[in-house]
Parts: sequence; structure tokens; C-alpha cells
Amino acid sequence: MRLTARARLAILQTALVLAAGAALTGLTYLLMKRRPALVTRLDPDGPDPQGTLQSVPPQPQDLRDLADQVQADTLAALLPQAGLALIMVTVLAAVLAWLVAGRVLRPIRVISAAARRLSAENLTERVPVTTPADELSALAGTVNDMLDRIQCGVAERDRILDGQRLFTANAAHELRTPLTTARTAIDVTLDGHPSRNELLAMAGDVRDAVAHMQLVLNGLLLLARSQAEAGTREAADLAAITAAALGTAEEQAAAAGIAVHARLRPALVTGEPVLLERLVGNLVDNALRYNHADGHLIVETRTAGARAVLRICNTGREIAPEEAQTLLEPFVHGQGTRVRTDGPGLGLGLSIVRAITHAHHGHIAITVRPGGGLDITIELPHHSRAAERPARRPAAVTAQPASVMPAAPPRSRPAGPPAAALPVPHLHR
Repeated sequence: MRLTARARLAILQTALVLAAGAALTGLTYLLMKRRPALVTRLDPDGPDPQGTLQSVPPQPQDLRDLADQVQADTLAALLPQAGLALIMVTVLAAVLAWLVAGRVLRPIRVISAAARRLSAENLTERVPVTTPADELSALAGTVNDMLDRIQCGVAERDRILDGQRLFTANAAHELRTPLTTARTAIDVTLDGHPSRNELLAMAGDVRDAVAHMQLVLNGLLLLARSQAEAGTREAADLAAITAAALGTAEEQAAAAGIAVHARLRPALVTGEPVLLERLVGNLVDNALRYNHADGHLIVETRTAGARAVLRICNTGREIAPEEAQTLLEPFVHGQGTRVRTDGPGLGLGLSIVRAITHAHHGHIAITVRPGGGLDITIELPHHSRAAERPARRPAAVTAQPASVMPAAPPRSRPAGPPAAALPVPHLHR
């Protein structure tokens, strides 16, 4: 029969009390047996005139016999009485030991009950930490820390699996059209006796389909990477990154006749520079691609409290307010529906922006502008040690009609709260 921990602890405590009582009884018996009895014989004539009883020295033989008799009677009465008392104390100790063991093991039962309630779908249960701080409270804290790590691991696993499922579903959906196009071109061309020109045309169609599939896969791989946590993190200035993105988009803005207004203040963040450059580049490209001729693009970077803010506002076609959030979904250009990826874009730009923002523990807000266009604001945690290194001044831009022109190379500027806005790209029509 397997005893519970409470029963074993109660038995151990009872055994200790029984052993201590038995040892005390035996020691008392031995001490009384070895100690001679003291006998005093009083004077039968009564007390003296002062009222004090006088002792009379007894005879040696009488004294020895009386002492032996007293000692034998005392020892004979000690063993039964001590045995009965020991039994009563042992029974009482067993009851108290059972109650005390239950009290001591109660936190263990609480921890065990909490562990039984846990499952892969419910990891929010935690063990209450009792006071004062002792070994059991330390055990409860250790179990809670372990549950926190398990919950984080399960959440990370689910996020990775969701990303893999999304990647597989999007790849299967978006590659269906170019694969069908390539197969149709091959089947139609080879249905008969194709000439050399027909074979060359078929090869061109297949090459275009393969190039399109490569673009789709590259976009999906970038989206999957953006959905993961950012890797190597370092300090970066959103103002400098935005100025570089505007310089890259100079020709595109000039060709579309779009006036770019930039108000760039230092906004230091901690993140992966490659992903941050992709974030800003996608926003600028999206704002220019879906703008209209003679439109406007406003770009702003600043610091608000403990957040670095990037705001891009552009003109464009009108979008229903309830459809703004759908633009952050993969392969959506508008009207809340998936679109074919053979248009002016893959429909992954804003999805990648949202994924990068979340990977850097930021927040993205997208709203529609009255009259058309979007207003997108991204907030990222501000770099907490901005004063340790100087902030780079973003490249200035000279005023040119409908274009963005970089000026002198960037110069270093001591870190600290800016007194005024830095020279920033600003142009107007």
C-alpha cells in the first residue's frame, strides 16, 4: 500500500513523539532506580515546646528495608502510569501531526490543482504565491515563471505556424495564375507544328510568367521575414531613413508630377535597419504609386514622448472608411477584395509595413483623407539611449518642381532635444 505524503509526514511526526516519550520514560525509570530513598522517622512523643517536630535516628536495618520498599512501590507504580500517559500523548500527537501535515502540504495541493487545470489551450492559470516568503512560495514563483516561459513558447509556435500557413495559402493562390498562363501558352503553341516565331513567343510568355512568380515569392518571403521578430537591432534615425527613401523616389515623383513636402525631425528608434528601410520605402512607394497626377505627398518624422512617429499623407482616389483596414491585408488594393497580382503592384506593400511595425513592437494607424488618399501614422518605441550617439541630420532637399533633390551630404549633429526642425526636404508646385 502506497501512503500519501500527508500520511507519511504524520506517521513520522507521531513516531518522533513516541520515541521521545519512551526515551523520557525510560530515563526517568533509571534515575529513580539508582537514587536511594530518603526516610525520616519522627519522634512519637510529639513536637517540642516551640512546636517543631523532632526526627529520631532510625536503626540502620529498618532504614534499609523501608527505603527498598518505598523504591519498589514507586517503580512499580511508575511504569503503568507512564505507559498510559505515553499512549495518550502518542494518540494526541498523531491527530495533531495529521492536521499539521495537511496544513503544511496545502500549498503543494494548490500547485498540483493549478497544474491539472492547465492545458495547451489554457496557459493563463497561475499558482498563488503565499506570504511570508519561504520555500513553498519560492516553489510557486518558480512554477509561475516556468508557465510564463511555456506560454511564450506556445504563442511563438502558434505565430510561426500561422505565418507558415499564411505563406503557403498565399503562395498557392497567387502562383496559380502565372502557372496557368505558362501552361496555356505551352499547350497552345505545341498543338500542331509551331514555327520558330511561335516558339519564341511562347518562350517570352513563359519567361514573363516565371518572372512574375519570382516577384510573388520574393514578396511573400519578405512578408514572412517581417512577421518574425526583428533580428540584429541597433539605433537608427527614421528621419535619415525617410530622407534616403525620398531621394530614391525622386524620379518617380517627378514623372508623376507629385509635390513632396517633408518635415523631418530626428526620431531615433532601435530596430533592424534593413526592415526599417523596407518599411519607409514601401510607404513612400505606395503613396506615389496610388496617387494621381499633380497630387501631394506629406512626410513627417518626429518624437512624441516615448514614441518615434512616422506619418505619411498622400492624395489619391477615394476609399470608403470601412475599407481602410483591409488595405493592410495581403494582395488587397481596395474594395476589400483580393486582386490579381498582374496589376501595378503585388498588394503586399502595406502588409509588409504592418508586419515590420508589429515586429518592432509598434502601432500602425490608417485613415482615409477627405477627397481621397490615405493618412498613415506609425509609432515605434523611441530609442532610450539617444544621448549616447549623435543623431544624423537627414539630407536636405532643394526646392524643385514636383521632385525630390538631395542636397549636401548629411552632417552629424550632437544629440539632444532639437530646438527647431532640421532642414528637411520641402518642395511645392
